Amino acid sequence: MIENRRQDRVGALVQRELSEIIHRVVKDPRVAFCTVTHVDVSADLKYVDVKVSVIGEFNQKEETLAGLKSAAGFIRREISRCLVLRYSPELRFSLDDSVDHLMKIDGLLKEIGDEDDGSQSPAENDLLK
Repeated sequence: MIENRRQDRVGALVQRELSEIIHRVVKDPRVAFCTVTHVDVSADLKYVDVKVSVIGEFNQKEETLAGLKSAAGFIRREISRCLVLRYSPELRFSLDDSVDHLMKIDGLLKEIGDEDDGSQSPAENDLLK
């Protein structure tokens, strides 16, 4: 129980620092449009699984992920400077597709809503307004 709270606290700190480092310190243009959405810290605090969301096409997402992986050593060193931990955690980056799924669902719901609006009579549309 106590270990889980520590993992959560360290995860929140790492996520905040990662966001700052990626947006302010990393100069690689490939990582300009990414957002750290979730951080999962291992029980021994040696590994951090980082989920990032990238706006763009599939190839832009892959390039961003490649840029993050190439800068992982630099980012790891910067995190160790900011946070006082026994070990500097190894960073493992992966894409978070949940935003894409939400946007797809939102688009489908809008399509359904547009279809419903077209099937109503003008009097019903006036009542809904």
